[in-house]
Amino acid sequence: MKKDLTCINCPLGCLVTVTMDEEGNITDVTGNTCKRGEVYARNEVKNPVRVVTSTVKLDGGKEYSVSVKTADAIPKNKMNEVMDEINKASITAPVHVGDIVIENIADTGISLIATANRK
Repeated sequence: MKKDLTCINCPLGCLVTVTMDEEGNITDVTGNTCKRGEVYARNEVKNPVRVVTSTVKLDGGKEYSVSVKTADAIPKNKMNEVMDEINKASITAPVHVGDIVIENIADTGISLIATANRK
């Protein structure tokens, strides 16, 4: 079985093909121009993950919201749950880059952190 993917690690967007045997074991990865593409393709087939970026409501600040992201990639199947928590969240100003907005978001063990300073 073969699965074609477009690598998202850099602007090149390589078309990568992952070949698997009948048991789902990866036997070959082709089309990538760098090692990161191979790593991405292997992970995407076995355990897809994404870094989530969004905004959270800012209370008591000069602006309405602050940009946030997950501190690390989360399992792709947790994205809806993560976004539900983000949409319900708010943080009180002042906020600094790196401040934890939500610890252990969606029981992933990964924090949601601020990516901007807000007063």
